[in-house]
Amino acid sequence: MGREQWKKILVGSAGNMVEWFDWFVYASFATYFAGAFFPDGNPTAQLMNTAGIFAVGFFMRPVGGWLLGRVGDRKGRKAALTLTVTLMSASAVLIAIAPTYAVAGYGGAVVLLVARLLQGLSVGGEYAASATYLTEASDPKRRGFASSFQYVSMTAGQIVGLGLLIVLQRTMTDDALHGWGWRIPFIVGALGAAIIFYLRRNMLETEVYEESADADATVGGDDKGTMKALWAHKREAFLVIALTMGGTVAYYTYTTYLTKYLSNSAGLSKETATLVSFCALVVFACIQPLAGALSDRIGRRPLLITFAVGSTFLTVPIMTLLKHAGSFWPALGLALLALVVVTGYTSINACVKAELFPTGIRALGVALPYALANALFGGTAEYVALWFKNGGIESGFYWYVAGCAAVSLIVYLTMRETRDIDLSRVRRTEAAQEQPA
Repeated sequence: MGREQWKKILVGSAGNMVEWFDWFVYASFATYFAGAFFPDGNPTAQLMNTAGIFAVGFFMRPVGGWLLGRVGDRKGRKAALTLTVTLMSASAVLIAIAPTYAVAGYGGAVVLLVARLLQGLSVGGEYAASATYLTEASDPKRRGFASSFQYVSMTAGQIVGLGLLIVLQRTMTDDALHGWGWRIPFIVGALGAAIIFYLRRNMLETEVYEESADADATVGGDDKGTMKALWAHKREAFLVIALTMGGTVAYYTYTTYLTKYLSNSAGLSKETATLVSFCALVVFACIQPLAGALSDRIGRRPLLITFAVGSTFLTVPIMTLLKHAGSFWPALGLALLALVVVTGYTSINACVKAELFPTGIRALGVALPYALANALFGGTAEYVALWFKNGGIESGFYWYVAGCAAVSLIVYLTMRETRDIDLSRVRRTEAAQEQPA
């Protein structure tokens, strides 16, 4: 792969790292800044208020998917990617400089809310914008490999955020972290977003979008990026929701929820649980390109089916054994086994979704259905897990994850292979074949 291709991969995927860094540090540092924006009193109430503002970000993701998907189809992939990183930078800056309750009363909480609204919009659009760009800009024979770097960068954002949390906890006093140290990760996030903005300003539009051969054939200029055009491809949109369902639940379970599960249910110390998650995520990030490259050789469906079969039948035993792991190494081994299974989905889901749609509706076609599925299933995974635990039937969550994977398995078994699709001609050939002779 040449230097130009690597540059496209870097520019197309790097924004995900900053997005997920910002997303992760808000949740991780909430215990430190909750008291800064709400009156003194019940610490639990303060955390609930910050958690409520955090949840707003998930509700905004479908809106961001629609808005930025529309921009990507009508104005270009570069325009959408530049806009997402602008919103990302603005949200990080707002949180970093937000006034405390002692200074501005609830004014600081309002600033925090606005920042989360912007962050939700940004995250909602970034996934589809980068997925579309990476898929269109890469060599047709290396699309799986290139698009796998989306989850490499997303996982890298969590790793960097986790690493920064560990460093600050070990180098600063608890009072300093509560007083001002919590602002540091948001300053880092804003600086990172500024660097990505500079890189994306100089990026090239994809040739597939510029040629727009498929858009001219199947989507009129006025309909590009519209709900009308998306409805014409409703089957593919529902397919994106269904194939995302199992993957996003499993991904959130073994990444964002894993640390809490190991400490709250398995009885590991917070330090050990954090280290397990950190090491597992590093390995997980490294194997994404390997799986992506494998899909370029054998197809997308074999990997998706392997993930769904593994997740359907292994989730219950893995989660059960994790609960009784007892120490670092058994927990790490089980976490790695789970993440290897999930890799069958994460490494290629971006390109599979992009390969389903024509150029004129590709960004919106990926963005909105994915954002809806992610908000409904991925964003609620931790809540569902805690609901089952609070009800005294924690194993019910294991079956829930397995059930979601089983639904996706049915979809993977019945969907067509997308590896060899010509992105500039997808759907145009099908439309020609459907016309009467």
